[in-house]
Amino acid sequence: MRSAGAMSRKPVHAQEHVLAERKRREKISERFIALSAIIPNLKKMDKASILEDAIKCLKELQHRVKALEEEVAAKTVESVIVVKKSQLATYDGTSSSSDQSSCNQNDQRLSLPEIEARVSGKCVLIKIHCEKRNGFVSKMIDEIEKLDLTVVNSCVLPFGSSTLDVTILAQMDVGFSLKMGDLVRNLRQALLDVM
Repeated sequence: MRSAGAMSRKPVHAQEHVLAERKRREKISERFIALSAIIPNLKKMDKASILEDAIKCLKELQHRVKALEEEVAAKTVESVIVVKKSQLATYDGTSSSSDQSSCNQNDQRLSLPEIEARVSGKCVLIKIHCEKRNGFVSKMIDEIEKLDLTVVNSCVLPFGSSTLDVTILAQMDVGFSLKMGDLVRNLRQALLDVM
């Protein structure tokens, strides 16, 4: 009896195995159909061609992702230059720092303004923190436009009773060729002329 029971189990087990294999093949076929539906310009519908075109498509997408990542990296902020009250940048590119703690209020009023310039693509963001002066904003906008920049937007906020916080967004014109350090120096000099 034992051998008859074992023999009857084998065909049942084999039948289950055949059904499981059939389901597995059906799933694979369904997945190939789904894959063939999303591959562009697929010409042949056999499994080898579908896999080959899918691999090509994935490689193209990887190259496209890499190119887009490089493009995004190039569009990020390229440079930041800051001239602070405690630092005097000279025209030959050297700099000298003074101890800010030793400055009293009168020295700070005579010290340089803070100027920051950032570039992203063709846009330039200029931030200036300086003393209040009549005609300062119009003079600064004139100077910016002389440097082949077009002012897109500006915002002037009073900061305390005697200082201004100015933010200017400008677009580079075709003739713009300054480095950010030169731009900051030119703006600082124009600001000193107004003050």
